[in-house]
Formats: sequence, C-alpha cells, structure tokens
Amino acid sequence: MSILRVLLAIFFPPLAVIDRGCGSVLIVLILTLCGWVPGVIGALVILNKNE
Repeated sequence: MSILRVLLAIFFPPLAVIDRGCGSVLIVLILTLCGWVPGVIGALVILNKNE
C-alpha cells in the first residue's frame, strides 16, 4: 500500500479502490455517502487486503 493510495483513501475513498473492482468501489461509495469516516475505514481495509 503506497503513501499515495493512503492519502487518496483519506481525501476521496472511492477513487483509491477503483482498481479493486466495481463491488469495492460501490461499497466504499455507499460508506462514504453514509459518512466520511466509514468510507475512509472501508477504503483502508480494502486496500490492506492482499489478493
């Protein structure tokens, strides 16, 4: 996980997970619409997974 991805996850979470697939982007987008903090946490969790 690069520092650029972490910063992107903090400022605009859905854009940080765009390469992880449509489902991840949709989940993070919904979490971000519910609140900024859940979106950031969701993006960081998805980015931290090793696939």
